[in-house]
Amino acid sequence: MATDNRDRAHGPANGTRDPDGDRYDAHLERSRIVWDRWSDYYTMSENDLEPMREAAIDRLDLEPGDRVLEIGCGPGVNFDRVRSEIGEHGELIAVDYSPDMVAKARERIEHHGWENVDVRRADATTVEFDEPFDAAIATLSLSVMPNIHRTATTVHRSLVADATFVVVDIRPIPDGPGRVLNPLLWRFLRWYANWNPDDDVVDALATVFDTHEIVDTSLAGTLYTVVCEKGD
Repeated sequence: MATDNRDRAHGPANGTRDPDGDRYDAHLERSRIVWDRWSDYYTMSENDLEPMREAAIDRLDLEPGDRVLEIGCGPGVNFDRVRSEIGEHGELIAVDYSPDMVAKARERIEHHGWENVDVRRADATTVEFDEPFDAAIATLSLSVMPNIHRTATTVHRSLVADATFVVVDIRPIPDGPGRVLNPLLWRFLRWYANWNPDDDVVDALATVFDTHEIVDTSLAGTLYTVVCEKGD
């Protein structure tokens, strides 16, 4: 597969290794393997979860000309809708660590002839950008990052003041008798998505952003949407 400068996976921003060392690197590499494997089988996220993804994009309240960041874009299932909101004069920059996902996202861009959508292969935990964004979105991606808190910090740093970050993600059953199934669900998520059991998405967002709110849940609370705001 041909690569260019966009495909040079970013290391930690300060040139040092993550404090987790080898465990961080192992998680990142396993994510690449897992999501390369699933790059041809993304029907559930694209079709079955479309209403939840569409609702999440609605909450960004995008306007023509906005600059949007997508974290863990996969094959680009959100591109069409986001671009319809930001128009020709907006810009969508997406990152993903899986080379196969990036390739499929670029195929989607080329097929539609979108000149203002760009996909970069990068570690979303540490990637840096030259210009800030007006909004950001992550669907089914934040919980598989090797360091969720640092990824949330990266997004926060990359946004303008008063910007919105919307996250759609998955977790074990949060309450009720169904929690007895969580050990099985944990194993499934770990196998299927390289889910990170050591960090909590909502806790990380609460620590980093000025406000956060869970606004939508489904499937016994395992699927959820969080709206975060960066202060001025």
